[in-house]
Amino acid sequence: MKLRLNGKQVDVRAHPMKRLLDVLREECGLTGTKEGCGEGECGACTVLLDGQAVNACLVPFGQVRGRSVKTIEGLRGRHPLQQAFVAEGGTQCGICTPGMIMAAAALPKGATLDNVRVGLAGNICRCTGYEGIYRAVRKAHRARLTASASARSDSARATARPRRSAEREGGQGSGPRAQARAKRAAK
Repeated sequence: MKLRLNGKQVDVRAHPMKRLLDVLREECGLTGTKEGCGEGECGACTVLLDGQAVNACLVPFGQVRGRSVKTIEGLRGRHPLQQAFVAEGGTQCGICTPGMIMAAAALPKGATLDNVRVGLAGNICRCTGYEGIYRAVRKAHRARLTASASARSDSARATARPRRSAEREGGQGSGPRAQARAKRAAK
């Protein structure tokens, strides 16, 4: 069955009624996705299916044909959530951590503490308590927002530079300064 797994097109042979969790671990060798309860109650097996957090223990493999699945391995150890979980003490035994991170990855940018609590409500941790996890998710989301704002700012500056150069070289440009100069020249 063809699907997109961690950004790559793959063809995996498995029974369509086999659980996605088992296919990922056994056929694909992606053991980062954990089995906790096997009943969709703990969230340890959370993966992203077309960007939405789902419990892989509840998804028949046949339902992912032609779709996109992302596991913890798909984050390649470089995701801000992974770094924040370590920095903020959001991990202990590691069973729930991949599912927590994947559920948090599905949250919208700028998620509030209430959004985080609701978004992670289906993920159970028996070791840490949740404060370190919530801190880690909020920290990573703030970093994402800062990076996003910085990228937008850099992009705006990059597009403004050519116009300023044109103005300095005697071109009219189209910015507010050029318009003011044009008005003064017309008087």
